[in-house]
Amino acid sequence: MVEDKTFGGRLFSIVNFTLLAVIALVTVLPFLHVVAGSFTTSAEMAVKKFILVPTVWSFDAYTFIFSTNTIFRAMAVSSGVTLFGTLFSMLTTALMAYGLSRRDLDGRKAIMFLVVFTMLFSGGLIPTFLVVKEMGLIDSYASLIIPSAISAFNLIILRNFFQNIPEGLEESAKIDGCSDFGILFRIVLPLSMPAIATISLFYAVTYWNTYLSAILYLNDSAKWPIQVLLRQIVVLASGLEYSSELDAAVPPPDQTVKMAVIVVATLPILLVYPFLQKHFAKGALIGSIKG
Repeated sequence: MVEDKTFGGRLFSIVNFTLLAVIALVTVLPFLHVVAGSFTTSAEMAVKKFILVPTVWSFDAYTFIFSTNTIFRAMAVSSGVTLFGTLFSMLTTALMAYGLSRRDLDGRKAIMFLVVFTMLFSGGLIPTFLVVKEMGLIDSYASLIIPSAISAFNLIILRNFFQNIPEGLEESAKIDGCSDFGILFRIVLPLSMPAIATISLFYAVTYWNTYLSAILYLNDSAKWPIQVLLRQIVVLASGLEYSSELDAAVPPPDQTVKMAVIVVATLPILLVYPFLQKHFAKGALIGSIKG
């Protein structure tokens, strides 16, 4: 890219950089306030409405949250559900998206209509619960994965991405004796890493933030994911309930606990972004066909 050294070009660069810096600052400041608030004292939080650097550093909120091993169990549950749920969702979504991307598939338009229909109309809470119950998934981790295994939105995105892959690649693979599954796993998926990484992240965030499904389908509190447990911690910190699982000797600082809960719930999934960011760039198909 050639740098514009004219006065208008330099002025545009300055204004553009300033505007983007302000937008970035406005975006980051609330998160910094939450992190700083989780490390401050309840007294300072009550006096100051906005904190970026605590006057007195305090770990009372995190001491209260981690006063029991229950939170580590809940994080293990969420991590397992996120890992296996994302893998299962990506497998089923990729298989269905590849089939719907094939122009020679009979009834493709009718199936796509049914997929889009689910985006506009759903069965509702009670019918969905009855289906999950009849499938025998109540009080099992599968109830957090199978009912939401395929997202219609993600399916359409992946299908459109598969359709952009040149047909010459598939025809060449068929000439070499490659099966449909071989074409999918050896050619289509490797060339679709930007879409795979992005949709995997969408699924991972969804499974990590699982809350309503756990409330509806899990009766055993030992199987609760982190989001449900953190909600219970916030309720306990507000003094509305009492639980023997948390240390009664540790005072629950209300506002700082809420800040700490946000940090604990957000940080793990936030750490995944740097590893997937490189796959967001487009251009994976450049040079895939020659001649």
